[in-house]
Amino acid sequence: MTISTKGRYALRMMLDLALHAEDGFISLKDTAQQQEVSKKYLEQIVPVLTKAGLLTANRGFQGGYKLSRPASEYTVGEIIRLTEGSLAPVACLQTEINDCPRKEKCITLPIWEGLYKVIAEYFDNITLQQIIDIYSTQSEKAN
Repeated sequence: MTISTKGRYALRMMLDLALHAEDGFISLKDTAQQQEVSKKYLEQIVPVLTKAGLLTANRGFQGGYKLSRPASEYTVGEIIRLTEGSLAPVACLQTEINDCPRKEKCITLPIWEGLYKVIAEYFDNITLQQIIDIYSTQSEKAN
């Protein structure tokens, strides 16, 4: 399984907004500069996050984006599923019902189901706040 730049940049953007939550609305330009990513690429990701209710947008002077909820209420799994479509390692597990004609005789299916379960549990148990806390602790130790 490979997480595309869309998923990685969405996670970085969400973390950047979480780190600057006290600053109110943050412009896309500022986030792009902070994260060293293309503003145009973030412009493609933002509508997905906004439509799903993860971000709140403010247009006009001092406009920008901010998290709709506290950082502790967002999981990596939620963000990656939203931007990537699925965490499934194989196509037959991408939908809720596996309609593969070989599923009854597929000797490898339990392996893929196990991997999927591990990935989902891992990503669903990491919040933005936990990532920030880990980052802060590592930064303090480095200084």
